Amino acid sequence: MIAKLRDWWQDRAPRERVALAVLAALLGVALYAWLVVSASQARAQLRPRVTGLRAEAARLDRNALEIQRLRAAPALAASRSDLRTLLQAQANAAGLGPALTRIDVQDADHAQAAFGAVPFAAWLGWVDTMQAQHVRLDSVRIEALSKPGLVSASATFARAGPR
Repeated sequence: MIAKLRDWWQDRAPRERVALAVLAALLGVALYAWLVVSASQARAQLRPRVTGLRAEAARLDRNALEIQRLRAAPALAASRSDLRTLLQAQANAAGLGPALTRIDVQDADHAQAAFGAVPFAAWLGWVDTMQAQHVRLDSVRIEALSKPGLVSASATFARAGPR
């Protein structure tokens, strides 16, 4: 194949060789220019996404540090107080008190809590806190709201084990 190409090249007149070399060089420059323009356009389109992803990564890092801090904290002793009082106190401690719309006590060991617009991650953290208090999540209904990250949640809690 290379020999055929070399023979073809040798069969060309010197003027044709120069024209072909110039044409190949122009084609190479045009392809390089197209590549540079395409890369710069793609870079301009991706720049806002990179900024957003960096902000998201920083937020996730902060959340990971908070999770590590909470996991390192000593486990809370099981509370024997009124379940309504415990749910309210833990919601206030987690900063979710304003989003708590109601607490309905079904009996001494079961209660239902409803939240309006609450950050989903914060709500999950609160549920983990309740489980650390030996109050398990019995059932839950969660609806995503139009604002990203916010949900409305209604959950039934039950004390774990005998009183």
